[in-house]
Amino acid sequence: MLNNFLPNKQINSIFDLQPEDLIKLGIKGVIVDLDNTLIPWNKAFATDEVKDWFDLFGSSKIEVLIISNNQIDRVTTFAYPLNMPYIGKAMKPLPISFTRACEQLQLDKSEVAIIGDQLLTDILGGNLAGLYTILVDPLVKSDAPITQFNRKIESLLLERFYKKGQLERRQINE
Repeated sequence: MLNNFLPNKQINSIFDLQPEDLIKLGIKGVIVDLDNTLIPWNKAFATDEVKDWFDLFGSSKIEVLIISNNQIDRVTTFAYPLNMPYIGKAMKPLPISFTRACEQLQLDKSEVAIIGDQLLTDILGGNLAGLYTILVDPLVKSDAPITQFNRKIESLLLERFYKKGQLERRQINE
């Protein structure tokens, strides 16, 4: 049961992930969380570094879709200027949003990875949907009020995974 919260891979940030890493695994598409994964939860627009990351994956023929539980207008504000496909109000961790994302990418679940900063939404939902799951460290320590509750539960899960050697303890930068 608790293994549903365990990611397949853990990295510091999206920038530590190269397209070749995923291509070797047969991954052709990436669903990526928005808040505290791509940009801090309280920022609106992509940085040049994020734009370059999208370009790198696009040039490698890996499809990318942005997913978020946040409001549609928040996700649209970020994704529209980049001409990136997205799903807002995704209701993660419900597998239906991940299934919708795979359909939108026109890829089988076995060909898709989810990248996100939360065990309770991104990783749990991705695992329940049968995707390859990648946990990144949150970009900032602060969170939207709704996420703060999840982080308390997540800290208990992370501590268990650290003690069992299933995940590596990390220092989060501010």
